[in-house]
Amino acid sequence: MSKPEKIFLFNEKDFSNWTTRDGSESGWTIEKGFMTVKPGTGDIMTKEVFGDAFIHLEFRCPDMPDKHGQDKGNSGVFIHGRYEVQVLDSYGVDSGRGDCSAIYDKYAPLFNNCRPAMEWQSYDIIFRAPRFSEDGSVSEKPRLTLLFNGLPVHNNLTLESVTGAPLTEEMVAEGPLLLQDHGNTVSYRNVWMCRLPQTGADHY
Repeated sequence: MSKPEKIFLFNEKDFSNWTTRDGSESGWTIEKGFMTVKPGTGDIMTKEVFGDAFIHLEFRCPDMPDKHGQDKGNSGVFIHGRYEVQVLDSYGVDSGRGDCSAIYDKYAPLFNNCRPAMEWQSYDIIFRAPRFSEDGSVSEKPRLTLLFNGLPVHNNLTLESVTGAPLTEEMVAEGPLLLQDHGNTVSYRNVWMCRLPQTGADHY
């Protein structure tokens, strides 16, 4: 079996590989090889769709010392546009289901591995898409492993349902990567993925 191809989702120059929820052009900004949320312009998502995948991205939360909780460096990474991995400045707090690297409002990370605001951080995500029966019903729920700044904060987690603000409520075999505009100037860079060959549940 050949090595999976690395697909660069962000070319560091423009948004030719991205669109918004309604199909229009992105209003985010690009400088020095990274893209930044322009509050009020909406979420962006890849034109590329995928099933099983390894996904890498890096993000940076703005320094907002006067803000707290969900108002502090908030964004989100939606796998398939349906399962949100929270992005938030959660440095130095006891992590819960709404903090950085949580599966938003569903699962808290195993521990807090957050760096301070204005430092670049990384997510490495191994995602196993849901499986479907011949009648279209879900036979196996999706699963996710997440390394946050190199350490595992979710280990082969079963995602029982989509999180809030999904593209649709239904699970799908393939979907895009969506990055959230939550009103804060969070930046992203080095966004790429590898499609993984579909295998049995015992492989990953």
